[in-house]
Amino acid sequence: MSAFDLDLFWKINKEWTTPFLDWLMPALSAIEAWMPILAVLVIVIAWRGGRRERILLTCLVIAISLGDAVVGRTLKKTFDRVRPRDHMSGVFMRDLAKIKPRTLALFHAPEIKVSKVKKPSTTGNSMPSNHTVNLFAVATVVFSLYRGWGLAVFVLAVGVAWSRVYVGAHWPSDIPPSIGLGVFCGWLGIAIGTWLWRRIPALARTAQAGG
Repeated sequence: MSAFDLDLFWKINKEWTTPFLDWLMPALSAIEAWMPILAVLVIVIAWRGGRRERILLTCLVIAISLGDAVVGRTLKKTFDRVRPRDHMSGVFMRDLAKIKPRTLALFHAPEIKVSKVKKPSTTGNSMPSNHTVNLFAVATVVFSLYRGWGLAVFVLAVGVAWSRVYVGAHWPSDIPPSIGLGVFCGWLGIAIGTWLWRRIPALARTAQAGG
């Protein structure tokens, strides 16, 4: 790691902290805690929404699939970069309380531990940050169809990206490339999703005419 990367990491992880951020940042990082709420939101949009909302959901599914399953996981293996908490001692590892269902952990004090590394790891999956890739992909898709909501999701995505360094899971230098990858996956999701919505009605009409 460069001296700048290391210095910025310690500032975010150890110095620029408050009790409120100690709760907020793990909450932003714990995507699984928000899954029930997100699942309900998706169901409502799919059920009550119109064509535009269904295009949005299609583009989101494609963008997240590309960002998480294809780009993120492939590059993690390619770069094989160690996470801060696995490489150094003294890293503050912040997480939600170990409570199930995970959504309830949002209402409890976070769990804070300090890493103790006897033998620094030289391999890992720090680059890119899948959380950052996914949130910026989502923000890009939402912004393409709903400018106001898209801006709000971009703000959320920035918070999630910052949280990944704050909780000790990523280096600051992991974040800018992850943002770029997220925006690219979002754009690709929009391109593929809208193309599918243009093609499917045309294919259906062709099939009906042929029948």
